[in-house]
Amino acid sequence: MAESMKGLHRTHRCTEVVGLPFGEQVTVMGWVQKRRNLGSLIFIDLRDRSGLLQIVFDEERCGKESFEKAGNLRAEFVLAVTGTIEKRTAAVNENLKTGEIEVIASSLTVLSESEVPPFEITENSQTRDELRLKYRYLDLRRPDIQKNLILRSKVAQLMREFMSKEGFLEIETPMLCKSTPEGARDYLVPSRIHSGHFYALPQSPQLYKQLLMVSGYDRYFQIARCFRDEDLRADRQPEFTQADMELSFVDVDDVIDVNERLMQYVFREAIGVEIPLPMKRMSWQEAMDRFGSDKPDIRFGMELHDVSEVVKGCGFGVFTGALEAGGSVRAINAKGHGEMPRKKIDKLVEFAKGCGAKGLAYLAVNADGTYKSSFAKFMTPEELEALVKALDGEPGDLLLFAADKNKIVWNVLGALRLMIAEEDGLLDPNRYEFLWITDFPLLEWSDEEERFVAMHHPFTMPMEEDWERIDSDPGSVRAKAYDIVLNGTELGGGSVRIHQDHIQEKMLEVLGFTKERAHEQFGFLLEAFRYGVPPHAGLAYGLDRLIMHMVHASSIRDVIAFPKVKDASDLMTDAPGTVDEKQLEELGIQCVAPEE
Repeated sequence: MAESMKGLHRTHRCTEVVGLPFGEQVTVMGWVQKRRNLGSLIFIDLRDRSGLLQIVFDEERCGKESFEKAGNLRAEFVLAVTGTIEKRTAAVNENLKTGEIEVIASSLTVLSESEVPPFEITENSQTRDELRLKYRYLDLRRPDIQKNLILRSKVAQLMREFMSKEGFLEIETPMLCKSTPEGARDYLVPSRIHSGHFYALPQSPQLYKQLLMVSGYDRYFQIARCFRDEDLRADRQPEFTQADMELSFVDVDDVIDVNERLMQYVFREAIGVEIPLPMKRMSWQEAMDRFGSDKPDIRFGMELHDVSEVVKGCGFGVFTGALEAGGSVRAINAKGHGEMPRKKIDKLVEFAKGCGAKGLAYLAVNADGTYKSSFAKFMTPEELEALVKALDGEPGDLLLFAADKNKIVWNVLGALRLMIAEEDGLLDPNRYEFLWITDFPLLEWSDEEERFVAMHHPFTMPMEEDWERIDSDPGSVRAKAYDIVLNGTELGGGSVRIHQDHIQEKMLEVLGFTKERAHEQFGFLLEAFRYGVPPHAGLAYGLDRLIMHMVHASSIRDVIAFPKVKDASDLMTDAPGTVDEKQLEELGIQCVAPEE
């Protein structure tokens, strides 16, 4: 039977009793992790968010009533225990913060009883995700998840401290916004008052933070909730948190400087890791050419090599055909994999096809210096030798080749190097390799829409020296954009913004906006820019992704209190759900069942 607090007052959390003098009386409260009944003694491991504490019930010390109650305790009962701190006389646990002490109970209050939980509350649970997320309130009791969320809270606090000292003002921006056509799909919110009209939940505070710069607030910061109606993956959720900022009277180096010092401060204070500055920088073109990715993992080598010149004019039609179509032939050297069996190579080929390739060519350098290859019969020995030399091939190496459009070749080899590195154990989670990617293309061609689209967003400033080519060769214009990458994950991205009317209007024109449509979508921003806008720039971090790396979690769900699953549903609350017809009538909405 659950009891009331009866005037009880918790004096300490479980691990906060460490360091107190022996014999001091304390009152601790928490959940039963485990009970061990030895007859004359009953041991309880009591758990709260700080950790575990061993409680000892001895009938002579706690009385018959408390001893009998202790004998009936089960996992997840909620207790209040008063007792004295004593040194453990036996079974010291060096793995626990409280492993050298225990509390000898003098009284026990059962604050709440618990049914048998559907799974054990334990670290690194092997329980299937669907069950854990259905009972997320129980899953959140797991010490490893609690540590993640406690660190997340600490990181947010450290960010606020740092940004405040740097002169940033924390300002909230609206959650009900105007829908914009660029970027991912919006989550729409119907308006009851304005029938047939909709708000959109913000994909980011982008336009509002630019308006704050127009308004003279100089340095803005916000830990903002954002929403994107897109497919989920390990590091993506439909609602997520950004650490968002904007600065006035700055250029690229100013933004990079403050963010490098922010990351250094957060990692040092939160997890005791020293991040050396300055961080490395790499242009987008160099990143793609060397690593096949604009968010490269630089903890290991296995870089891409362009062998187009080497194979030009060879007898292998796959290579020459790709070159004639304007593509390239590139390769990676998987060191030490020359003896890989054919079955495993076939799996690599299938993996490459899944990344968009038509196939994957290989050349293994045998221990005796001879070659085993899928295309050797089409090439001369001299051509094969030149390829091996171009890739620094040695006996025991496996050379993997992709030939196609650059975009496909980069994607295939970039993904392959990551997969092989993971299998080879080259991805040290305790090594933090930060990298800035700069000089992105301003625009990229969309085959689907048959037009150029903004690689970042329509308000990104082009490189001044490239702007003259905006009409003649728009694809060659670079942007004043930058991403911060950690161990192959894009943590954040930003850019210098356009603050000149004529450049902004031209940019929207290149993206296919008529003047009328541009003003319909962004009129309030374009209007604001007529009244004196400072040069400004900004950046936003995915806070969830940052924490995921700091705690070495394999999924972003392990650092979010109440995450969604792959189909964007919440297994715990059964959201999304249906609503009353009356609510739909008020909103002027009629649901139409999809055709079978």
